[in-house]
Amino acid sequence: MAPLAFGIFDHVDRGDEPLATLFEQRLRLAQAADAAGFRTYHVAEHHATRLGMAPSPGIFLAAVAQRTRRLRFGPLVYLLPLYAPLRLIEEICMLDQLSGGRFELGVGRGIVPYELAYCGVNFLDAQEMYEEGLAVVLAGLRGGKLTHQGRHYTYRGVPMELEPVQKPHPPLWQGVVRPDGAAEAARRGVNIVSTLGNTALKQVVQSFLDAATGQPLLVGAQRHVLIADTDAEATKLARPAYQRWYENLTSLWRSFNSVPLRFSETLEKALENDVAIVGSPATVRAEVERHVAATGCNYFVGRFMYGNLPHDAAARSMDLFAREIMPHFAR
Repeated sequence: MAPLAFGIFDHVDRGDEPLATLFEQRLRLAQAADAAGFRTYHVAEHHATRLGMAPSPGIFLAAVAQRTRRLRFGPLVYLLPLYAPLRLIEEICMLDQLSGGRFELGVGRGIVPYELAYCGVNFLDAQEMYEEGLAVVLAGLRGGKLTHQGRHYTYRGVPMELEPVQKPHPPLWQGVVRPDGAAEAARRGVNIVSTLGNTALKQVVQSFLDAATGQPLLVGAQRHVLIADTDAEATKLARPAYQRWYENLTSLWRSFNSVPLRFSETLEKALENDVAIVGSPATVRAEVERHVAATGCNYFVGRFMYGNLPHDAAARSMDLFAREIMPHFAR
């Protein structure tokens, strides 16, 4: 069995605790992930919704940088249409420098039209803004003077006084759900993570690996995870926490009489659709092995804290995962 890398994804969605407590608990989880040997901590960016309490991921990740020593981290993803590229270049350089070169650069256009509209961005313009914005950001990270003339952004000889530790720029990441998008990401040297279930994800992984042509890139499966002493205890803890997460996920959509269809509305559906893994250490180890074998992914990304799951339960789940599951895949 080939070694498998492990990461964490966090929406930083709203639970029952005060915001200051939520942030502190998440930082403590990042510290625990650092000590346990997880590769990367990925944080979502969302706006005007209970799904994301870190709408400025750079601020939150600056705190992560100072509370960790080995853990890599980054947004999954920065919503590029919402940023002035020059300011984002500078932020990326600062985060990479503050962490000693541990920053991972996730980028995207945004998938929720309501969030973009609240920020004054037309969803129909978002893809073009994303593509142009990314070109500007990557040019700026390479250093020198930034010159760009485009439809959305113009820069004339702006000196790049900051620079990243990692050259020419930190590793790139995207969320992907289509095989053609996976192949394009691989050709551009971009790592990917997907929330698809096993059957659909297998096609994405195969397209990615076929196009990667030997590049050392990661293709990840993202799953809700909860481990407890028994399957029954894990399910009892996970069910209400997953339901709160789903309510947070759909809260903004529901206010516009809509709902995102590709997400499982209950824990039972999530388990059936292969997008959640819940149980005792033995059960979870077998399930992770099944998911990896079924998809061919080389990166497993767990959501260990979500909804109103108690912090102690999430911390113990993550600790059990690190001690009982991760070593099995390092052989």
